[in-house]
Amino acid sequence: MKKWFAAALLALPLSANAYHLDVIEMEILEDCSFGELMQIVGDFNRWGQDHGYNARVARPIQGTQLDKVWWMGTSENAATYGAAWDAWRDALADAESVPAKLSARLGECVESNRRSGYDVF
Repeated sequence: MKKWFAAALLALPLSANAYHLDVIEMEILEDCSFGELMQIVGDFNRWGQDHGYNARVARPIQGTQLDKVWWMGTSENAATYGAAWDAWRDALADAESVPAKLSARLGECVESNRRSGYDVF
């Protein structure tokens, strides 16, 4: 019984829920301002609210990449992120959809350089 209890205690950290972090390194294009980007993020978050995804933008105040900003999207877990991604990607086929219009606005405002996903505990 003691061995089973010890094994269960050791397994607890492995079964903890993690939220998903979607990180995109971006450069703001010359014809776009940080304020304009934040308006797009606000509009995106209105769409994301129904899909369990929320975005923020990290803007460095010190460091070696002061010309970059980072999109920091969060979801409850990887499954929620995946469902939001599927909804976003599938809607891009319709030029009149909210995701297609937001994607076009983002494309006029930023250049995405790298994307990473993380489980955050």
